[in-house]
Amino acid sequence: MAELLPRLRLDLARPLAGMGERRYLEIGFGGGEHLAHLAELHPDVSFLGAEPFVNGVAKLLALVEARKLANVRIHDGDGRDLLEALPAAAFERIYLLYPDPWPKARHNRRRFVNAETLAQIHRVLEPRGQFLFASDIPDYVAWTRAHVATHGGFCEEGEPALPFADWIETRYEAKARREGRKSTYLRLRRTT
Repeated sequence: MAELLPRLRLDLARPLAGMGERRYLEIGFGGGEHLAHLAELHPDVSFLGAEPFVNGVAKLLALVEARKLANVRIHDGDGRDLLEALPAAAFERIYLLYPDPWPKARHNRRRFVNAETLAQIHRVLEPRGQFLFASDIPDYVAWTRAHVATHGGFCEEGEPALPFADWIETRYEAKARREGRKSTYLRLRRTT
């Protein structure tokens, strides 16, 4: 498996080299179960995942190897760095699933969704592309909606109580359910 990462690692100097025309990005893929599930269902789509934690990268690599997925690339680092390096209008979908909520008010500035990252997500999405955000923390959902409203380049679509198409429950969602928290699934379409 050690030889697999260099082959799948994204080269930020040429970030879309080797990827097809249809591309999905998952930021903070955790154990990679959602990304691997989608990559298996959609072999015609190129998937890029960003995850800074080595254990998550190792878990995704194991899934890629076991399922023989040829349509996955990995950025083993912070999603913010990746967004800055990606070209404009490059992705059809961007997923951010159960990001760290940083629940203390003094730590909110560490949340992934903020004015800067939302501007980068908007830039990297294709026209009419979707930013798909899921969380079990009502405050983070409200925070995201407020930032989206301030940005102005997205519209919310669909039923937020229903999971996204082709959904597979992630370990973070399972934990939330065990602890009695409901998840919200925001479908944010790029409008401008």
